[in-house]
Order: sequence, then C-alpha cells, then structure tokens
Amino acid sequence: MSIGGSTAADELAGIVPWAARAPAISRAERLQRIERARAFTEAMGADALLINAGASLRYFAGVPWGATERLVAMLLPVRGEPVIVCPKFELGSLQADLLIDADIRLWEEDESPYALVAGALGGARARTLAIDPALSFQMAERLRHAAPGVALIDGGPAIDNCRMRKSAAEIALMQQAKDMTLDVHHRAARMLAPGITTTEVKRFIDQAHRAMGAAGSSFCIVQFGRGTAFPHGLPGEQRLEEGQLVLIDTGCTIEGYHSDITRTYAFGNPGDDERAIWNLEKEAQAAAFAAAVPGALCERVDAAARAVLEKGGLGPDYRLPGLPHRTGHGIGLSIHEPAYLVRGDCTPLDTGMCFSNEPMIVIPDRFGVRLEDHFYMTDAGPRWFTEPQAAIDRLS
Repeated sequence: MSIGGSTAADELAGIVPWAARAPAISRAERLQRIERARAFTEAMGADALLINAGASLRYFAGVPWGATERLVAMLLPVRGEPVIVCPKFELGSLQADLLIDADIRLWEEDESPYALVAGALGGARARTLAIDPALSFQMAERLRHAAPGVALIDGGPAIDNCRMRKSAAEIALMQQAKDMTLDVHHRAARMLAPGITTTEVKRFIDQAHRAMGAAGSSFCIVQFGRGTAFPHGLPGEQRLEEGQLVLIDTGCTIEGYHSDITRTYAFGNPGDDERAIWNLEKEAQAAAFAAAVPGALCERVDAAARAVLEKGGLGPDYRLPGLPHRTGHGIGLSIHEPAYLVRGDCTPLDTGMCFSNEPMIVIPDRFGVRLEDHFYMTDAGPRWFTEPQAAIDRLS
C-alpha cells in the first residue's frame, strides 16, 4: 500500500459505515460473569465484592459510567442479590443502562452512600469485603468508618480473574474495533503530504473513526521525525517533511472494547539507520509472538523481545538506545489492564487473554520505531487480531 498520494477528502468520501457489527454482550453472559466473580470472591475468603463505577461495573452490570466523586457501585455478595448504590437523581439513567436485575438503593446529596453499603453488608452478614482497586482511597476510608466491623481487602484478583479471560463475544467486539482502526491507519498513510501538520492528521483519524461508526478516536498520537523518539510524543505542532519517520498510535471503542494499533513508516526514503532499526523492531515483535505459548509466563514474552534487541546491540534492560517500557499490556474494556508482558508478571498465558505486542525501540533524540498489534490466546496458541506491518515503506 502506497504512502501519500491521496487527500483527506477523498479518503473520507470512500468510507462506508461498518456493516457487519459484532453483537453486544448478552445478559446471559453478564450473569455468568457474576457467578464467576462470586466464586473468586469466596475463594479469597471474602463475603462480598464492591465494584466501583468504571470499566468493571460496565463489565458486570452494563452500566457505562465513569467514576466521579459520587459513589456509584455494585455490592456483590457471595450469596444473595446484587445491590446497586446510586444517587437518587440518577435513578432514571441507571434504569436505562442497567442490564442485570439488582436491588437498587438510592441516596440523596446530603446522605451517606457508605452507610447504604454498610447496611447492605449487614444484611449479607459480611465480615470481609473485597474492594475494587479502582475505588479511591478516600472512598475506601469512608467505607471503613461506616462499617467498622468489616475488614477490607484487595478485590483485584476476583475482578482481574474474570476480566483477563475474554469470551468469544468480547473478542469479536475487539476484532471489529481493531479492523476499523487498521483501515483508518491505511487511509491516514495515503493522505499524508509534505507540510501536513500532526493536528490535521489527528483530526482526519477522528473523522475516519466516526465515519466507520465508532464514537471517534479514543486516543491518538501522531509524531513526525524526532518526535517519534518519545514513546508518547512531544507537545506542540509538527509539520511533515520528506524523509521523516511517521509514528501513529490510535484506537477506538466498540461497546466499550478497545483497539490500540501503532504503525511507524517512512515518508519518502528512509535512512540506513532507520531501516535497520525498523527491521530489528519487527524481529522483536515476531519473537514476542512466538514466545506466547499457552502456559508460558507473561514475563517470558517480554524476555523474548529483549533478547532480540540485546543481540542487536541495544539495551540491556530499559537502557537506551533500546526498549524503555514493557513489551505489552492486556486490553479489553480498559485500554491497559492486567496481565502485562513485563518482567515480574508471572501470570501464565491462558485461553482468552488479549495483549498488545509493542517492543518499541528508541534512539534518543533521533527517532523511534513502535510496531503495535494485538493477539489473543487460544488453546493452540496466539492469534493476531491484525497482521503486523509489512515493511518500513508500506503498511501491507
């Protein structure tokens, strides 16, 4: 696929809204998730699990609200009906979004939601409560004071053990998001021209995601030349020049499930150093994928990528020139979520786990190369959501 030669208007005009949309998560699947969470909570020695507003509340109950200073949470006892605690003025919105049956307990602005949680804990005869790690420290302390006889423990293992292993329905939603973003990448590469700004490219990418049926870009990093040497970019405007590297990292969401794909390529003729580092990056990404066999520890995938880079004279560890961050992260309803492909994460790879694969190489103050695709684990091994980039001067 060529780089440059088209226009933003032509590329946007050629987009057709995505026809084959993946189905939303069913109520039956959410109920299965709740039963798994109960089992994990009980195995931890807790009597109930408190799930805060955010990605986890969406995962279990379908409520897509972000966390705020007002407590919105689901108390899930090991036995008994889930309890949703919510401000009273939000009842109508909650009922419209809630996709499971639950006991809804409401609080006015001058009342304590923590007292409601404590009352529900008393009804569940709870002595130990597992807390969503996304709950703020301040909220946890207020809950501790409201329920002094209840011990609070980290509920992360119960939540993570559910969310890490994706179902076929979740993988289908992520596949759609990633297919859309990869299409956007191809269109963005074709509409590049000398003098175009990073802002113009970001605007085009957002418009293209929207034209396909997503709610715009969930994030977008566009860097040219020296800016590519900084993993998350430099502030300010950049203008594209012949011979520069282009790094674009972007994604969208479908039903809350994320895509996150990075492409790095040359606009014009790359130098010998850029070409050599690009090829080494591709080799490291392939080595990480090959190491992702069922049962292998997450840290072994990171080690496989670093071994390629060290053999090429980079690193070791996080030293530059080399790889300054982990090789990959879990992905789903959160763009970064457990488990992580990094030294020290000894989670065994298991069917349904989904990861980014992005062992970026940084040549300080000169340029960087990041190739990022995602894979999901099957019983037979890893499978790519998107095929890796073909070469430094073409995307496919």
